[in-house]
Amino acid sequence: MSQQDSVNLLDENVLNDYLRDKLPNLTGKLSATKFSGGQSNPTFKLTNGEQNFVLRRQPPGKLLKSAHAVDREYRVLKALAGSKVPVAKVYHLCEDSSVLGSMFYVMEYVDGMVYWDSSLPEVADNHTRSQMYAQMSQVLANLHCVDINQAGLATYGKAGNYFERQLSRWSQQYKLSEIQPIPEMHELIRWLDNHMPADDGRVALVHGDYRLDNLMFAKNSPQILAVLDWELSTLGHPLADLAYQCMQLRLPAHIGHSSGLGGVDRAALGIPSENEFVEQYCQHAGISKIENWHVYLAFSFFRLGAIAQGVAKRAQEGNASSAQASKVGAMVQPLAQMAIELIKEY
Repeated sequence: MSQQDSVNLLDENVLNDYLRDKLPNLTGKLSATKFSGGQSNPTFKLTNGEQNFVLRRQPPGKLLKSAHAVDREYRVLKALAGSKVPVAKVYHLCEDSSVLGSMFYVMEYVDGMVYWDSSLPEVADNHTRSQMYAQMSQVLANLHCVDINQAGLATYGKAGNYFERQLSRWSQQYKLSEIQPIPEMHELIRWLDNHMPADDGRVALVHGDYRLDNLMFAKNSPQILAVLDWELSTLGHPLADLAYQCMQLRLPAHIGHSSGLGGVDRAALGIPSENEFVEQYCQHAGISKIENWHVYLAFSFFRLGAIAQGVAKRAQEGNASSAQASKVGAMVQPLAQMAIELIKEY
């Protein structure tokens, strides 16, 4: 089996033998089909025709330190069960890479809708679109209000100096993944290093990749059934998630996994403006004012660029999850340019 096949295929015989006594009331043989979306941890639907599950695994091959930590995903999903943050139920974590070639976990299959276009063209009316974005701000605030001690997540990450630590981490990751020099990214790193605000002491559970296509909505209502893809979650600053979501909405339609709202008339679609979305979140989270908003936005552009560069590097090495991964590298320079233009506006 080639390295790319090992990303996209599972040994179903081995999988069924292993899971036989580990999933609730399992009957019949499970078959595995890889979901087409996603660039990082390969994700599969398991089904025997009557029962459905989802399996997420680390990609095989050499990985950057701390990347693709599916064991952390499993931990946070288990901790959030029964909270105000909707998540899929997890069933089993396999840390033995000899079973399938890499660590993996199995969770419930949530039957809902994932939307890839932030303008929500599939949604019938403006009122529903407005409610969906209101749900997004509410769930994000709920996440940041989770009592990390009560949830058993006090050791899930380091407390304090989140942006400083993240800037250091992603700068290092970016330089390790850089295929060819991108001057705008280096300029952005220098600017952020010189303008990052002092830490204000706020610590919360953060998702790290909170955006429309990482949310599972109900098919017939604006309700969010599950927040997906917790690979980048940690303890951090809540404004990192908020800025990241707003950065996603600033992107044009041709950049990224989901289409952004750059240049789109939001009001005509019933979608809140950035200021309105931020105000909704602040009301839910009990925040009165946000200082240094442009710095957090610029950091979000940088971080997404660093993540995209990592995906491109894995594609070059032949172990990226998606066949489209090599194209993601083309995002990096435009993201850095947008951040630099944003900085100049303030």
